[in-house]
Amino acid sequence: MRPPAPAALGLLLLLLLLLLPPPDQAAKKPTPCQRCRELVDKFKQGMVDTAKKNFGGGNTAWEEKTLSKYEFSEVRLLEIMESLCGSSDFECNRLVEEQEEHLEAWWLRLKKEHPDLFEWFCVKTLQVCCYPGTYGPDCLACQGGSERPCSGNGHCSGDGSRQGDGSCQCHIGYQGVLCTDCTDGYFSSLRNETHSICTACDESCKTCTGPTNRDCAQCEVGWVREDGACVDVDECAAEPPPCGEKQYCQNANGSFVCEECDSTCVGCTGKGPGQCKECIPGYTKESGQCTDIDECSLAEKACVRENENCYNTPGSYVCVCPEGFEETEDACVQTQTAGDGEWSALLPLAQREDSRWGLPSLCSGVCLHWEPPREEIHTRSGLGIPGRREGKTAPGTKS
Repeated sequence: MRPPAPAALGLLLLLLLLLLPPPDQAAKKPTPCQRCRELVDKFKQGMVDTAKKNFGGGNTAWEEKTLSKYEFSEVRLLEIMESLCGSSDFECNRLVEEQEEHLEAWWLRLKKEHPDLFEWFCVKTLQVCCYPGTYGPDCLACQGGSERPCSGNGHCSGDGSRQGDGSCQCHIGYQGVLCTDCTDGYFSSLRNETHSICTACDESCKTCTGPTNRDCAQCEVGWVREDGACVDVDECAAEPPPCGEKQYCQNANGSFVCEECDSTCVGCTGKGPGQCKECIPGYTKESGQCTDIDECSLAEKACVRENENCYNTPGSYVCVCPEGFEETEDACVQTQTAGDGEWSALLPLAQREDSRWGLPSLCSGVCLHWEPPREEIHTRSGLGIPGRREGKTAPGTKS
């Protein structure tokens, strides 16, 4: 017999993984006590739903005389039982099938003597639950007693079920076997033979005896004692500064945060271009903010060759020969005359953007956009734009 192919084994393994229940499904499975309590709750709801079902109004005296037996009848019990479980709830249907005789006995004979169905059914008969404040197989009292388990400041392990060990799981701020002691960050605001209340300290305190920053027995990290009170440490004032060269420090209670400077800054003291210590090249301070230098509008031309156009960019500028001109060392020289190429459009625009280079073509009135033959285009810059030169900062300007 040939062994199964690796692909078939992989598919089989995948199917098995899909069919397996999730790892935490067992942990989430209801306990027997929870199942019993849910069934009792549904039974009680069924009693509510069927309470006035056969009383339609009208001749009230006749109805009470003739139909009053429905209240304790097997017909009503059957209607309640049929509504307990959904068709797909296997566990619920199994429990009802197993305990049908017990429920019928309680309904027909024991209801008046034992009016609490949960107590009779789940605690005494099936013995899957305990009374509140007790735990385990023998329903022993929780730590601190069944009346106020864990001093009212925690949860008893297994409370009300036949499980658990009765130990206390304390609420936040409480600790100890009976949850009567306060954890760090809390102080005892009330304590007597029966009650213990822990209240949160001020945020500046690690331990305290009262609610204010003057009641701290020990300051929290990021705070220091001054004049009898715990006050915030301003880490941003430390030397050397705690943040990087391209960041600024923002103080917070008990801590600090490093934020990035604005992109136009060389070092900064806060958020935005108005908090720059210095500006990056191509920017200058105006009204306290780093703003772009428009090199193309300066008195001293940034683009000095004849017929060359200057276009400002953020922090810089570019020098570009117009269409139909070729770049030389000293000038932009016209390479075509009207008629040698093709006129592609007659555009009534004061200014249009050249779709190929993303740069405006400057003109007034009617713009004649001329397309030279492709073989006549000479690109001399690394970007493939005819006659484009990139600048930094125009001569004679400061960043």
